[in-house]
Amino acid sequence: MWTSLQSVWRPALEILILAVAIYYASRFVRGTRGWPVVIGFVIVVVALALATTLLDLKVLQWMLGTFSAFIAVAALVIFQPELRRMLGELGNLPLFGAAHEQRENIEVIIQTVERLADVRIGALMAIEQSIQLQEAVESGIVVDCEATPEMLETIFFPNNAIHDGGVIIKGDRIAYAACIFPLTQRPDLSKSLGTRHRAAIGLSEETDAVVVAVSEETGAISYAYKSQFVRGVSLVELRAFLTSVLVRPVKARGFVKWLRSRTTERPKAGPVAVAKSDGHAPPGQPGK
Repeated sequence: MWTSLQSVWRPALEILILAVAIYYASRFVRGTRGWPVVIGFVIVVVALALATTLLDLKVLQWMLGTFSAFIAVAALVIFQPELRRMLGELGNLPLFGAAHEQRENIEVIIQTVERLADVRIGALMAIEQSIQLQEAVESGIVVDCEATPEMLETIFFPNNAIHDGGVIIKGDRIAYAACIFPLTQRPDLSKSLGTRHRAAIGLSEETDAVVVAVSEETGAISYAYKSQFVRGVSLVELRAFLTSVLVRPVKARGFVKWLRSRTTERPKAGPVAVAKSDGHAPPGQPGK
C-alpha cells in the first residue's frame, strides 16, 4: 500500500512544483520586452519535439538530445535580463520593514516634486528597488549624498551642469545624477509624449524601479512602474502610490503571499494618458 502511494504522490508533487514554477516565471516576464521571445522560444521547442515524436524523425531526435545542453545555455543567454530580475526579486525577499524610514524617504520625494512642480522645473527621479539601476542606464555622475529636497532641487535647477537626465535614489541617498535612461520603444504611445516621460517608461520596462517625473512645460507630475505610466497625478495620489509600493509591512510576510504580490502588483491606473508633450530633448541634451 505504501509503495503504491509513493508511486503516486511523488510524480504528483513533481508536476505541482513544475507547474507552480512555470506559472510564476511566466507572471514575472509577462509584459516585458522578453515576453514575445519567450512565446517564440517555447513554440519552436514544442513544435520540434512534437514533430520528432509523431513523425519518428530519428536524426532530429538525436540532434535534440545531443544539443539539449546547448539549448539550455542559449535560454539562459536569451532570457538573462528576465532571469536576473526574477533572482533579484527572490534575493530581496522582504522579512521586516523599516516603515518609518521608508515613509520619510517618500516625503523627501513628495516635497521635491511639490517644489519643482510649482516653479515648473523638469525632473526625473528613479527609486531603486531590487534591480541595480546602474546596469540599465548610460553614463551618470556619482553623487552619493543624502537625499533631501534641497539637494534634489539643486541638481535639477536649470543651467546646472548635471540638471539634464535623471537621478538614481537608493534608500535615503542620491547615488547618481545626470543618468540617461533607456527610452521606451512602445508603438502605442502618443507622439506628443515628451522624451523625459518616455525615459521614465523605458526604465520601468527593464527594471522594477519607481520613476517619478515632473514636466518642465506644464509642471504635471507623473510616475512609471512596471511598464505602466500615469500622468497628471496629485501629490496625494503620488504619496498613496509610493506608499503602496515602497512601504513594507513590519510583520513578516509569507513567501507565497509575497511572491503573489510581486507578480500581480500593478499601479491602480489605466492606460497612458495622452497629453501635450513637455517638449523635452533626450536626457543628457538641453530641453526647452
